[in-house]
Amino acid sequence: MNKPGNYQICNRCVMDTSDKDIQFDENGICNHCSEYDFRFRRYVFTGETAKKQLSSLVEKIKHDGNEDEYNCIIGVSGGVDSSFLAMKAKQLGLKPLAVHLDNGWNSELAVRNIENILRKLDIELFTHVLDWQEFKDLQLCFLRASTPDIEIPTDHAILATLMRTAEKMKIKYILAGGNVKTECHLPRSWSCGHNDWNYIRSINRKFGKSELKNFPHFTFFELLKKRFSQKWINLLNYFDYSPKKAKEILETEFNWKKYEGKHYESVFTRFYQGYILLKKFGYDKRRCHLSSLVCSGEMTREQALNELKISNYPDELIREDKQFVIKKLEISEDEFQRIMDLPRKTILDYSSQEKFFMASGLTKIWQIVRKII
Repeated sequence: MNKPGNYQICNRCVMDTSDKDIQFDENGICNHCSEYDFRFRRYVFTGETAKKQLSSLVEKIKHDGNEDEYNCIIGVSGGVDSSFLAMKAKQLGLKPLAVHLDNGWNSELAVRNIENILRKLDIELFTHVLDWQEFKDLQLCFLRASTPDIEIPTDHAILATLMRTAEKMKIKYILAGGNVKTECHLPRSWSCGHNDWNYIRSINRKFGKSELKNFPHFTFFELLKKRFSQKWINLLNYFDYSPKKAKEILETEFNWKKYEGKHYESVFTRFYQGYILLKKFGYDKRRCHLSSLVCSGEMTREQALNELKISNYPDELIREDKQFVIKKLEISEDEFQRIMDLPRKTILDYSSQEKFFMASGLTKIWQIVRKII
Protein backbone atom coordinates (compact mmCIF):
# COMPACT_ATOMS: atom_id res chain seq x y z
CA MET A 1 0.00 0.00 0.00
CA ASN A 2 1.38 3.43 -0.91
CA LYS A 3 1.74 6.14 1.68
CA PRO A 4 -0.63 9.14 1.48
CA GLY A 5 0.98 12.13 -0.24
CA ASN A 6 3.58 10.09 -2.13
CA TYR A 7 2.33 10.35 -5.71
CA GLN A 8 3.67 7.89 -8.23
CA ILE A 9 2.61 6.74 -11.67
CA CYS A 10 3.60 3.51 -13.41
CA ASN A 11 6.46 3.77 -15.89
CA ARG A 12 4.71 1.37 -18.28
CA CYS A 13 1.00 2.19 -18.06
CA VAL A 14 -0.95 5.14 -16.59
CA MET A 15 -2.13 3.60 -13.31
CA ASP A 16 -1.11 5.72 -10.34
CA THR A 17 -1.49 6.09 -6.58
CA SER A 18 -5.17 6.98 -6.89
CA ASP A 19 -5.26 3.22 -6.37
CA LYS A 20 -4.32 3.13 -2.69
CA ASP A 21 -3.17 -0.50 -2.91
CA ILE A 22 -0.94 -0.12 -5.96
CA GLN A 23 2.59 -1.51 -5.72
CA PHE A 24 5.66 -0.75 -7.82
CA ASP A 25 8.75 -2.86 -8.49
CA GLU A 26 12.32 -1.58 -8.64
CA ASN A 27 11.74 -0.43 -12.24
CA GLY A 28 8.64 1.56 -11.36
CA ILE A 29 6.29 -0.97 -12.99
CA CYS A 30 2.99 -1.47 -11.18
CA ASN A 31 1.43 -4.72 -9.98
CA HIS A 32 -1.41 -4.33 -12.49
CA CYS A 33 1.05 -4.60 -15.37
CA SER A 34 2.60 -7.69 -13.78
CA GLU A 35 -0.88 -9.19 -13.46
CA TYR A 36 -1.56 -8.32 -17.11
CA ASP A 37 1.58 -10.18 -18.20
CA PHE A 38 0.61 -13.21 -16.11
CA ARG A 39 -2.94 -13.30 -17.46
CA PHE A 40 -1.77 -12.78 -21.03
CA ARG A 41 0.63 -15.73 -20.84
CA ARG A 42 -2.02 -17.94 -19.24
CA TYR A 43 -5.27 -16.98 -20.91
CA VAL A 44 -4.51 -15.37 -24.30
CA PHE A 45 -3.82 -17.65 -27.25
CA THR A 46 -1.93 -16.56 -30.36
CA GLY A 47 -0.78 -17.97 -33.70
CA GLU A 48 -1.22 -21.67 -34.45
CA THR A 49 -1.91 -22.40 -30.79
CA ALA A 50 -4.93 -20.09 -30.91
CA LYS A 51 -6.25 -21.77 -34.09
CA LYS A 52 -5.93 -25.26 -32.64
CA GLN A 53 -7.41 -24.31 -29.26
CA LEU A 54 -10.29 -22.44 -30.88
CA SER A 55 -11.04 -25.25 -33.34
CA SER A 56 -11.10 -27.80 -30.53
CA LEU A 57 -13.32 -25.55 -28.39
CA VAL A 58 -15.82 -24.92 -31.19
CA GLU A 59 -16.08 -28.61 -32.01
CA LYS A 60 -16.74 -29.42 -28.35
CA ILE A 61 -19.48 -26.78 -28.08
CA LYS A 62 -21.12 -28.13 -31.25
CA HIS A 63 -20.80 -31.75 -30.08
CA ASP A 64 -22.19 -31.08 -26.60
CA GLY A 65 -25.05 -29.09 -28.08
CA ASN A 66 -25.88 -31.81 -30.60
CA GLU A 67 -29.02 -30.82 -32.51
CA ASP A 68 -30.19 -28.35 -29.89
CA GLU A 69 -31.68 -25.06 -31.05
CA TYR A 70 -28.89 -23.21 -29.22
CA ASN A 71 -25.48 -24.50 -28.13
CA CYS A 72 -24.23 -21.42 -26.30
CA ILE A 73 -25.34 -18.18 -24.70
CA ILE A 74 -23.82 -14.74 -25.19
CA GLY A 75 -24.48 -11.64 -23.15
CA VAL A 76 -25.07 -8.51 -25.24
CA SER A 77 -25.01 -4.87 -24.19
CA GLY A 78 -24.55 -2.98 -27.45
CA GLY A 79 -20.89 -2.30 -26.63
CA VAL A 80 -17.96 -3.23 -28.86
CA ASP A 81 -16.84 -6.36 -26.96
CA SER A 82 -20.20 -8.13 -26.85
CA SER A 83 -21.12 -7.03 -30.39
CA PHE A 84 -17.87 -8.35 -31.84
CA LEU A 85 -18.33 -11.54 -29.78
CA ALA A 86 -21.75 -12.11 -31.37
CA MET A 87 -20.28 -11.70 -34.85
CA LYS A 88 -17.45 -14.14 -34.14
CA ALA A 89 -19.79 -16.73 -32.63
CA LYS A 90 -21.85 -16.80 -35.83
CA GLN A 91 -18.77 -16.87 -38.06
CA LEU A 92 -17.58 -19.94 -36.17
CA GLY A 93 -20.82 -21.73 -36.96
CA LEU A 94 -22.15 -21.68 -33.40
CA LYS A 95 -25.83 -21.31 -32.53
CA PRO A 96 -25.94 -18.63 -29.83
CA LEU A 97 -28.87 -17.27 -27.88
CA ALA A 98 -28.28 -13.61 -27.04
CA VAL A 99 -29.24 -12.51 -23.53
CA HIS A 100 -29.62 -8.89 -22.46
CA LEU A 101 -30.37 -7.42 -19.05
CA ASP A 102 -32.52 -4.29 -19.17
CA ASN A 103 -31.98 -2.39 -15.93
CA GLY A 104 -33.85 0.68 -17.11
CA TRP A 105 -30.79 2.72 -18.09
CA ASN A 106 -30.09 1.72 -21.70
CA SER A 107 -29.27 4.56 -24.04
CA GLU A 108 -31.13 4.70 -27.36
CA LEU A 109 -27.80 4.05 -29.09
CA ALA A 110 -27.31 0.81 -27.15
CA VAL A 111 -30.76 -0.44 -28.14
CA ARG A 112 -30.14 0.37 -31.82
CA ASN A 113 -26.73 -1.33 -31.76
CA ILE A 114 -28.20 -4.52 -30.31
CA GLU A 115 -31.03 -4.55 -32.86
CA ASN A 116 -28.73 -3.90 -35.83
CA ILE A 117 -26.19 -6.54 -34.85
CA LEU A 118 -28.59 -9.34 -33.96
CA ARG A 119 -30.97 -8.75 -36.88
CA LYS A 120 -28.19 -9.01 -39.45
CA LEU A 121 -26.63 -12.02 -37.72
CA ASP A 122 -30.04 -13.68 -37.30
CA ILE A 123 -29.51 -14.27 -33.57
CA GLU A 124 -32.53 -14.54 -31.31
CA LEU A 125 -32.61 -12.22 -28.29
CA PHE A 126 -33.92 -12.88 -24.80
CA THR A 127 -34.24 -9.76 -22.65
CA HIS A 128 -34.78 -9.85 -18.91
CA VAL A 129 -36.32 -6.62 -17.64
CA LEU A 130 -35.64 -5.85 -14.00
CA ASP A 131 -38.44 -4.79 -11.66
CA TRP A 132 -37.76 -1.05 -11.91
CA GLN A 133 -39.11 0.02 -8.50
CA GLU A 134 -37.12 -2.71 -6.78
CA PHE A 135 -33.93 -2.00 -8.73
CA LYS A 136 -34.25 1.77 -8.35
CA ASP A 137 -34.47 1.34 -4.57
CA LEU A 138 -31.41 -0.95 -4.62
CA GLN A 139 -29.38 1.59 -6.59
CA LEU A 140 -30.32 4.26 -4.07
CA CYS A 141 -29.24 1.89 -1.30
CA PHE A 142 -25.76 1.63 -2.80
CA LEU A 143 -25.55 5.38 -3.33
CA ARG A 144 -26.44 5.94 0.33
CA ALA A 145 -23.98 3.22 1.41
CA SER A 146 -21.32 5.58 0.02
CA THR A 147 -19.06 2.88 -1.42
CA PRO A 148 -17.59 2.97 -4.95
CA ASP A 149 -19.46 -0.29 -5.69
CA ILE A 150 -22.58 1.33 -7.15
CA GLU A 151 -22.60 -0.77 -10.33
CA ILE A 152 -22.43 -4.08 -8.46
CA PRO A 153 -26.22 -4.67 -8.50
CA THR A 154 -26.24 -4.50 -12.31
CA ASP A 155 -23.14 -6.67 -12.73
CA HIS A 156 -24.50 -9.27 -10.30
CA ALA A 157 -27.89 -9.35 -12.03
CA ILE A 158 -26.24 -9.82 -15.44
CA LEU A 159 -24.28 -12.85 -14.23
CA ALA A 160 -27.34 -14.30 -12.50
CA THR A 161 -29.49 -13.83 -15.60
CA LEU A 162 -26.93 -15.52 -17.85
CA MET A 163 -26.56 -18.47 -15.48
CA ARG A 164 -30.31 -18.85 -14.93
CA THR A 165 -31.05 -18.70 -18.65
CA ALA A 166 -28.36 -21.27 -19.40
CA GLU A 167 -29.76 -23.58 -16.73
CA LYS A 168 -33.34 -23.16 -17.92
CA MET A 169 -32.42 -23.80 -21.56
CA LYS A 170 -30.02 -26.63 -20.62
CA ILE A 171 -27.12 -24.84 -22.33
CA LYS A 172 -23.67 -25.64 -20.99
CA TYR A 173 -21.57 -22.88 -22.54
CA ILE A 174 -21.70 -19.15 -21.80
CA LEU A 175 -19.53 -16.99 -24.06
CA ALA A 176 -18.39 -13.75 -22.41
CA GLY A 177 -16.96 -10.58 -23.91
CA GLY A 178 -14.44 -10.13 -21.12
CA ASN A 179 -10.85 -10.22 -22.31
CA VAL A 180 -7.35 -9.68 -20.99
CA LYS A 181 -6.30 -7.12 -23.59
CA THR A 182 -8.81 -4.47 -22.55
CA GLU A 183 -9.82 -5.34 -18.97
CA CYS A 184 -6.90 -6.16 -16.73
CA HIS A 185 -6.08 -3.08 -14.68
CA LEU A 186 -9.10 -2.58 -12.39
CA PRO A 187 -8.08 -2.12 -8.72
CA ARG A 188 -10.13 -4.13 -6.23
CA SER A 189 -10.44 -1.08 -4.00
CA TRP A 190 -12.31 0.71 -6.80
CA SER A 191 -15.05 -1.92 -6.84
CA CYS A 192 -15.43 -5.37 -5.34
CA GLY A 193 -18.15 -7.71 -4.17
CA HIS A 194 -19.75 -8.43 -7.54
CA ASN A 195 -20.37 -12.09 -6.67
CA ASP A 196 -21.36 -11.42 -3.05
CA TRP A 197 -25.11 -11.75 -2.53
CA ASN A 198 -24.63 -11.27 1.23
CA TYR A 199 -23.09 -7.86 0.58
CA ILE A 200 -25.88 -6.77 -1.76
CA ARG A 201 -28.56 -8.00 0.62
CA SER A 202 -26.94 -6.34 3.65
CA ILE A 203 -26.84 -2.97 1.84
CA ASN A 204 -30.48 -3.37 0.88
CA ARG A 205 -31.53 -4.28 4.43
CA LYS A 206 -29.70 -1.31 5.90
CA PHE A 207 -30.85 1.37 3.46
CA GLY A 208 -33.76 -0.15 1.52
CA LYS A 209 -37.52 -0.05 1.87
CA SER A 210 -38.34 -3.70 1.18
CA GLU A 211 -36.96 -7.17 0.51
CA LEU A 212 -35.52 -8.06 -2.88
CA LYS A 213 -38.15 -10.47 -4.18
CA ASN A 214 -37.59 -10.34 -7.95
CA PHE A 215 -33.93 -9.36 -8.25
CA PRO A 216 -31.84 -12.02 -10.11
CA HIS A 217 -29.12 -13.28 -7.79
CA PHE A 218 -26.98 -16.22 -6.77
CA THR A 219 -25.44 -17.31 -3.49
CA PHE A 220 -21.80 -18.20 -2.95
CA PHE A 221 -22.52 -21.93 -3.06
CA GLU A 222 -24.76 -21.61 -6.12
CA LEU A 223 -21.91 -19.87 -7.91
CA LEU A 224 -19.46 -22.63 -7.02
CA LYS A 225 -21.93 -25.24 -8.26
CA LYS A 226 -22.45 -23.38 -11.54
CA ARG A 227 -18.69 -23.17 -12.06
CA PHE A 228 -18.68 -26.95 -12.45
CA SER A 229 -21.94 -27.41 -14.39
CA GLN A 230 -21.53 -24.45 -16.74
CA LYS A 231 -18.51 -23.42 -18.80
CA TRP A 232 -17.67 -19.73 -19.10
CA ILE A 233 -15.46 -18.89 -22.07
CA ASN A 234 -13.83 -15.53 -22.78
CA LEU A 235 -13.85 -16.17 -26.52
CA LEU A 236 -12.07 -12.93 -27.48
CA ASN A 237 -8.90 -14.25 -25.82
CA TYR A 238 -8.62 -16.71 -28.71
CA PHE A 239 -8.29 -13.92 -31.30
CA ASP A 240 -5.81 -11.14 -31.95
CA TYR A 241 -8.50 -8.87 -30.55
CA SER A 242 -8.21 -5.17 -31.23
CA PRO A 243 -11.10 -2.93 -30.07
CA LYS A 244 -10.10 -0.29 -32.63
CA LYS A 245 -10.27 -2.73 -35.54
CA ALA A 246 -13.41 -4.34 -34.11
CA LYS A 247 -15.18 -0.97 -34.08
CA GLU A 248 -14.23 -0.36 -37.72
CA ILE A 249 -15.64 -3.74 -38.77
CA LEU A 250 -18.84 -3.28 -36.77
CA GLU A 251 -19.38 0.24 -38.11
CA THR A 252 -18.87 -0.89 -41.72
CA GLU A 253 -20.82 -4.16 -41.67
CA PHE A 254 -23.55 -3.57 -39.07
CA ASN A 255 -24.11 0.19 -38.87
CA TRP A 256 -22.86 -0.05 -35.28
CA LYS A 257 -22.18 3.29 -33.57
CA LYS A 258 -19.39 3.81 -31.05
CA TYR A 259 -19.59 5.40 -27.60
CA GLU A 260 -17.25 8.00 -26.19
CA GLY A 261 -16.22 5.82 -23.22
CA LYS A 262 -16.05 2.15 -22.28
CA HIS A 263 -19.44 0.91 -21.01
CA TYR A 264 -21.05 4.27 -21.86
CA GLU A 265 -23.90 2.37 -23.54
CA SER A 266 -25.69 2.89 -20.19
CA VAL A 267 -26.67 6.41 -19.14
CA PHE A 268 -26.25 5.57 -15.46
CA THR A 269 -22.84 3.94 -16.03
CA ARG A 270 -21.69 7.00 -17.95
CA PHE A 271 -22.73 9.29 -15.11
CA TYR A 272 -21.34 6.93 -12.45
CA GLN A 273 -17.93 6.56 -14.10
CA GLY A 274 -17.61 10.06 -15.48
CA TYR A 275 -18.95 12.00 -12.50
CA ILE A 276 -19.74 10.14 -9.25
CA LEU A 277 -16.67 7.89 -9.20
CA LEU A 278 -14.34 10.73 -10.18
CA LYS A 279 -15.80 13.54 -8.05
CA LYS A 280 -16.57 11.59 -4.88
CA PHE A 281 -13.79 8.99 -4.82
CA GLY A 282 -11.10 10.43 -7.07
CA TYR A 283 -11.11 7.34 -9.33
CA ASP A 284 -10.74 8.00 -13.04
CA LYS A 285 -11.74 4.66 -14.50
CA ARG A 286 -10.27 5.64 -17.84
CA ARG A 287 -6.87 4.91 -16.30
CA CYS A 288 -7.78 1.22 -16.06
CA HIS A 289 -9.04 0.89 -19.61
CA LEU A 290 -6.24 2.97 -21.13
CA SER A 291 -3.57 1.08 -19.17
CA SER A 292 -4.79 -2.24 -20.55
CA LEU A 293 -4.72 -0.79 -24.06
CA VAL A 294 -1.14 0.41 -23.52
CA CYS A 295 -0.04 -3.05 -22.38
CA SER A 296 -1.79 -4.69 -25.32
CA GLY A 297 -0.13 -2.34 -27.81
CA GLU A 298 -3.37 -0.61 -28.83
CA MET A 299 -1.87 2.77 -27.95
CA THR A 300 1.32 4.26 -26.55
CA ARG A 301 1.69 5.44 -22.97
CA GLU A 302 2.10 9.01 -24.26
CA GLN A 303 -1.21 8.75 -26.15
CA ALA A 304 -2.91 7.47 -23.00
CA LEU A 305 -1.50 10.32 -20.91
CA ASN A 306 -2.71 12.85 -23.49
CA GLU A 307 -6.17 11.27 -23.54
CA LEU A 308 -6.40 11.63 -19.75
CA LYS A 309 -5.87 15.37 -20.16
CA ILE A 310 -8.98 15.65 -22.31
CA SER A 311 -12.48 15.09 -20.92
CA ASN A 312 -14.69 12.77 -22.97
CA TYR A 313 -17.66 13.85 -20.86
CA PRO A 314 -18.71 17.42 -21.82
CA ASP A 315 -20.09 19.66 -19.08
CA GLU A 316 -23.39 20.06 -20.91
CA LEU A 317 -23.87 16.28 -21.11
CA ILE A 318 -22.95 15.95 -17.43
CA ARG A 319 -25.69 18.42 -16.53
CA GLU A 320 -28.20 16.60 -18.74
CA ASP A 321 -27.28 13.20 -17.31
CA LYS A 322 -27.37 14.52 -13.74
CA GLN A 323 -30.88 15.86 -14.16
CA PHE A 324 -31.98 12.67 -15.88
CA VAL A 325 -30.52 10.41 -13.17
CA ILE A 326 -31.95 12.50 -10.31
CA LYS A 327 -35.40 12.55 -11.92
CA LYS A 328 -35.39 8.83 -12.73
CA LEU A 329 -34.27 7.92 -9.20
CA GLU A 330 -36.94 10.29 -7.83
CA ILE A 331 -34.66 12.23 -5.51
CA SER A 332 -33.99 15.94 -5.17
CA GLU A 333 -30.79 17.75 -6.08
CA ASP A 334 -30.25 18.43 -2.37
CA GLU A 335 -30.53 14.75 -1.53
CA PHE A 336 -28.14 13.84 -4.34
CA GLN A 337 -25.63 16.37 -3.04
CA ARG A 338 -25.98 14.98 0.50
CA ILE A 339 -25.16 11.55 -0.92
CA MET A 340 -22.10 12.97 -2.68
CA ASP A 341 -21.00 14.60 0.61
CA LEU A 342 -21.29 11.43 2.71
CA PRO A 343 -18.01 10.02 4.12
CA ARG A 344 -16.53 7.41 1.79
CA LYS A 345 -17.01 3.77 2.79
CA THR A 346 -15.81 0.37 1.58
CA ILE A 347 -17.17 -3.16 1.46
CA LEU A 348 -15.53 -3.79 4.84
CA ASP A 349 -17.94 -1.33 6.46
CA TYR A 350 -20.82 -3.70 5.73
CA SER A 351 -21.67 -7.37 6.10
CA SER A 352 -19.93 -9.27 3.30
CA GLN A 353 -17.97 -12.41 2.54
CA GLU A 354 -14.78 -10.38 2.43
CA LYS A 355 -15.39 -8.83 5.85
CA PHE A 356 -16.18 -12.26 7.33
CA PHE A 357 -12.93 -13.83 6.12
CA MET A 358 -10.85 -10.79 7.07
CA ALA A 359 -12.37 -10.56 10.56
CA SER A 360 -11.82 -14.29 11.05
CA GLY A 361 -8.11 -14.00 10.21
CA LEU A 362 -8.64 -16.10 7.08
CA THR A 363 -7.29 -13.60 4.55
CA LYS A 364 -5.15 -16.16 2.71
CA ILE A 365 -8.07 -18.58 2.45
CA TRP A 366 -10.25 -15.77 1.09
CA GLN A 367 -7.65 -15.01 -1.58
CA ILE A 368 -7.71 -18.67 -2.63
CA VAL A 369 -11.52 -18.70 -2.68
CA ARG A 370 -11.57 -15.58 -4.87
CA LYS A 371 -9.24 -17.21 -7.38
CA ILE A 372 -11.40 -20.34 -7.49
CA ILE A 373 -14.48 -18.22 -8.22
